[in-house]
This record gives sequence, C-alpha cells and structure tokens, in this order.
Amino acid sequence: MSDISIIGTGNMARTLGARATAGGNTVEVMGRDQSKAADLAKTLGGGATTGEWGTAPAGDIVILALLYDGVVPAVTQYGDALAGKVVVDISNPFNATFDGLAHGEETSIAQEVAKAAPADASVVKAFNTVFRHVLEKGRPDVFLAGDDARAKAAVEAFVGSLGMRPLDVGGLRMAHWLEGAGVVTVGLANHGVGNLDFSLGITALPA
Repeated sequence: MSDISIIGTGNMARTLGARATAGGNTVEVMGRDQSKAADLAKTLGGGATTGEWGTAPAGDIVILALLYDGVVPAVTQYGDALAGKVVVDISNPFNATFDGLAHGEETSIAQEVAKAAPADASVVKAFNTVFRHVLEKGRPDVFLAGDDARAKAAVEAFVGSLGMRPLDVGGLRMAHWLEGAGVVTVGLANHGVGNLDFSLGITALPA
C-alpha cells in the first residue's frame, strides 16, 4: 500500500481519497482552507490526516487534485517541499468550449509541473481520462505517463490498490496526448456515447 498526500479538497480529492482509504492506503489531505481539509479527512475516515498547505507532504505520492490553472502555481508555492516526491497531475486543461486544450501548445500541465518542481521530484500524469463518478464507482483503465520508471511503478501500484488497471503510455511528453484524450472523452459524452457512464480503455484480442 502507499502513503498518499492529496493537495486539494474538491470532488476529485474526495473521490480519490475515498478510493485510496478503501484500498488500504494512508491518506493526508492538504488544502488552502484548513477547515475544509480537516472536514474532508474526517469524511474519508480510515485514519486520514491533514497537513498544512505549503509544507512538506507526508506522502511519498502527492496527488495534485486541483483545477488546471491552479496546478503549476501550487507546485511553485510548495517548492522544495516536493523534493523527492512522486507528483501526480490529474488535471484537464480544457478550453472554454471543451473541444480543445486551453494552452494550445504541444505541452501539458504535467510537463509544466516538471519545470516548476524540484529537480528530484518525479512527475506522472494519470487519472485525467476518467470521469469522476466512474472513478468513484467503477474499475476503469487508468492511463499514465512519466519519465521516471520507479515513479510510474509506484503510481501503478497505487492504481492497482484502487482495483483499477494502470496502463503506461510512455514518457512525460505523452501527457500532452493524454490531455487530448481527455478532450475526446468529453466529445464522446456529448455526442457518440451521450452520457458520462463510460471510460476509455483497452480491449485485447483473444489469444
């Protein structure tokens, strides 16, 4: 099992925190509003604790459960407190019409996090292609990207503890395409599928 710190107190923090505690992981919640962080930790149960915003997270894996435009500023504020950590970006930088990426360049929030984080922090992109309620109730495939094999292995083990299947798509530059896949899920929800009750996954041909 893993020691997890979640930076954020919103719906994704709640959902991932609940799955993490149910999977036997140790969870710490960190939020700008300490009372909200404490309330979420209490709701999660399972021995979940709170940490002070901006201080060194207790967990080896730090999940950035923030809106995309707050991710890099938070990493910058934490600074050296993230040294040696596996930092997981789950954000989707959608544009205003949800049919493209807000940054409009061949980069990703995860790649920008890697620029802002301490040199010995390892950044992984994960969870962004799965709708929140599917994370809450289902067992979806979770695509992930990163440059550090040990960091990806740690995230894969965490994903496995949630009862989900981790699938490695390659190096951190692939995070750009995972963010694009997040746009595809919204397009499918609005058109081809018509609802949010699905996730992208891999089906292998029978041997």
